Amino acid sequence: KELFRSLASSQNPKALFISCSDSRLVPELVTQQEPGQLFVIRNAGNIVPSFGPEPGGVSATIEYAVVALGVTDIVICGHSNCGAMKAIATCQCREPMPAVSHWLRYADAAKAVVEKKTWASETDKVNGMVQENVIAQLNNIKTHPSVAVGLRDHT
Repeated sequence: KELFRSLASSQNPKALFISCSDSRLVPELVTQQEPGQLFVIRNAGNIVPSFGPEPGGVSATIEYAVVALGVTDIVICGHSNCGAMKAIATCQCREPMPAVSHWLRYADAAKAVVEKKTWASETDKVNGMVQENVIAQLNNIKTHPSVAVGLRDHT
């Protein structure tokens, strides 16, 4: 009760945690954190679009976490058996879901790396896609002004 009472008036998260919206992944359980310790962004494929002229919800949430909440640690969490990464790695048709198809294009940099390699199995390719996607999203998040300033100033 006391924890929720204190959280009702303010929040002071330790980290921004960006993860997949997969219902099997629960950031607080994976990291063993109490409510209020993580500021969380969840979307298909734990994707962070590069900063652009029309920032969306991910960009706004990153900026709020870094500037308003003072978060200094950012985690981008990929996971095994990610349906989004499997769809990209195996070229599964996403035509009936145009919004999903458009969203997953933000992982094209990871796909380009994965496609240059030979994989022993489809599972290995999907796991490679998960790993390369985390790297690609780490590169994307560095394009966000609030993150770039934090990296420059070591804050």
